[in-house]
This record gives sequence, C-alpha cells and structure tokens, in this order.
Amino acid sequence: QVQLVESGGGLVQAGGSLRLSCVASGRTFSTLAMGWFRQAPGKEREFVAAISRSGGSTGYADSVKGRFTISRDNAKNTVYLQMNSLKPEESAIYYCAARLGTYYGGTNPTEYDYWGQGTQVTVSP
Repeated sequence: QVQLVESGGGLVQAGGSLRLSCVASGRTFSTLAMGWFRQAPGKEREFVAAISRSGGSTGYADSVKGRFTISRDNAKNTVYLQMNSLKPEESAIYYCAARLGTYYGGTNPTEYDYWGQGTQVTVSP
C-alpha cells in the first residue's frame, strides 16, 4: 500500500502563489509515477500536472502551462506543485496521485492507483 499526504493548501489572493507538497510512504518513491489533480464543487476531477518516476518528463494541463511547475525529490519521497499567478476559478481540492507500473502516469485519473486525501486551495478575487 502507498500512503500519500498532501500539504500546503490555503487561502491566497488572485495572482498569488502556493506550493503544494505530497509525501509518499509504503513503497520506494522512485518506482511511482506521480500526478496532481484538482476537483471543484460540482465538477469532475481534472488533470493538472504529472511527472515521471525520475522527474525527467513532465506534463501540464493547457490551463496551467507557464504558471505551475511540478517537481519531485526522490530522496525526500516528495512531489511538489508550485502554483503561480493563481486565479479564483482554480479554487478546488488538490490531490496528488501515484501510479504503479509505468514510467509516466499521464492525464487520466482512472489510471492512477493511489490518492491522497487532498488539500484545499482557495483563491480570492
């Protein structure tokens, strides 16, 4: 079993920044492809960013390209999401997810095997 614990969410004004962290345990972290997703009330969970096991490959939703950066530190079992220039419509619960058996997890949430409990991000106008 893999356990994922997110932190770093909170309230920020539009245009501000937050850095989310997700610490993994229960499995060698470098064997996990990781992703970040978000879900706003009444909406489906959507892809935000993904990173390969080594950190050498990353991908982003078009809506966050140039503003968000995903990274990982395999020595600390942690994946990060740096979010800049945040917009009110990006208020949501942000989840990290882990996928086994693949180098890069991709954009489909149904293909991820483990999920954290989520951290709330609220962006005020």
